[in-house]
Amino acid sequence: MAVKNVSGVVALLSVIDMRKSLAWYRDVLGFEVESKWEPEGVLHWAMLRHGGAHLMLNSRFETAEEAASFKPAAKLDDVTLYFSCKDADEAYRDLRAKGCAIAEPESTFYGTRQLFIRDPDGYQLCFQHAIPQAATP
Repeated sequence: MAVKNVSGVVALLSVIDMRKSLAWYRDVLGFEVESKWEPEGVLHWAMLRHGGAHLMLNSRFETAEEAASFKPAAKLDDVTLYFSCKDADEAYRDLRAKGCAIAEPESTFYGTRQLFIRDPDGYQLCFQHAIPQAATP
């Protein structure tokens, strides 16, 4: 028997500095904070939304001391989050204006225009939109 009535998925990213990551997703990418868990003023978790996309951030560490001593072993290349957007080129111009050092979007052979960026923790995000494919002879 298959799982029925699945209507969405939300990724949970473990982050080193919750306040820094939350500010980046909110101020740079334009996500809105839907809810957060912040007992005694310590931010541990947040649910973010941008249009129809949702994303959760969760603190990787319980204390600032644990976070400060963490040394990542490698770049996070095993997962990329793909977001549909209206115009990857417009997103590129907006992000460059906000000081992001990113490469220009590229068109793929399968009909998308893609812009890649890494968040403060090294997670790769792609903002993409469909483009007309060239006619094949």
